[in-house]
Amino acid sequence: MSAGLALDGIRVVEFSHMVMGPACGLVLADLGAEVIKVEPAGKGDPTRYLKSTGAGFFASFNRNKKSVTIDLATPEGLATARRLAATADVFLENFRPGALAAKGLDYDTLAKENPRLVYCSLKGFLAGPYEKRTALDEVVQMMSGLAWMTGPVGKPLRAGAPVNDMMGGMFGAIAVLAALRERDRTGKGQYVQSGLFENAAWLVSTHMMQEAVLGAPPVPMSAGRRAWGVYDVFTTADGASLFVGVVTERQWEIFTRELGESALLDPAYGTNNERSAARETLIPLVASILAKRSCAELESLCERAGLPFARVQSPSALFHDPHLAAGGMVDLELPGGKATRIPALPIQFGPDRPGLRLPLPEPGAHNAEILGPLAAAPGP
Repeated sequence: MSAGLALDGIRVVEFSHMVMGPACGLVLADLGAEVIKVEPAGKGDPTRYLKSTGAGFFASFNRNKKSVTIDLATPEGLATARRLAATADVFLENFRPGALAAKGLDYDTLAKENPRLVYCSLKGFLAGPYEKRTALDEVVQMMSGLAWMTGPVGKPLRAGAPVNDMMGGMFGAIAVLAALRERDRTGKGQYVQSGLFENAAWLVSTHMMQEAVLGAPPVPMSAGRRAWGVYDVFTTADGASLFVGVVTERQWEIFTRELGESALLDPAYGTNNERSAARETLIPLVASILAKRSCAELESLCERAGLPFARVQSPSALFHDPHLAAGGMVDLELPGGKATRIPALPIQFGPDRPGLRLPLPEPGAHNAEILGPLAAAPGP
């Protein structure tokens, strides 16, 4: 077993849809667990059929999983679901509070039959006054101040990806791994949760601590106030947009040497804190200097000098990114047979990256394999 299949032998039963729950299941699946995605009978998970910005959700989070379809509206379907849960090491769900409890698929009920079960609920809110509320990624971005920090002043804007759903799923996986480790010691499973709102609050905790340290509330990132003097997007001679960051005194020394512009040696820019305070004059100065050079020339300069830089790109560019192509992409076949590639989990075990073991499943593709043996087995 390679390091990338550390969860080989762990069975996960996933009752989830959209992003947060499937993202949690994806992490466990890519690490080698047998993840069984339970879908509604018939056409399966409605997430499969989303359009617009949701069109990529199913393809992004459901590789390396097996699919079974169960009708939870029937007594037979509920009995099958309970038998399946009795075979699991981990049970994942991200439905509204109380939805599965009403069907007898809550932790307390399932743990009676399977005391080693680790049951993970991926919720909008953890315990507290909001715990019964329905949440979405955008809801918690607005509540937490993340959208306020992201958008222009006075115009909150959600982040350009479902960051809380995806990170909430990751934290769910972390909780599952910790609970499995605890089970190794005690022999008992437990109930764990991951919260969307709490994840968003964690993301903005640096801004909270900024206020605690400085005694003044933070302003949106778009207002341009930065801890570093040079930390911005600049337009190059050929019209490209290039981010350049200079975040240490050593980097400033290198930056000014490489550019060879005497105006940058003004004592007003002598230290990082002075540069940060002088951004109103420093940024236009740096912009005028960088505008004389092409993007490729500046990229070469920054890479050679060890300075942080990045050309501003759309997600489409990542399909052809040479670094990702060197081992950071997973080949995937979409429903209908179209071949594509998707970024792998951003982790590495020695030289190995988690890859593809199972393609995106059709609804109920593994009914015979998974549910067949359960039909003859005694169960609840």
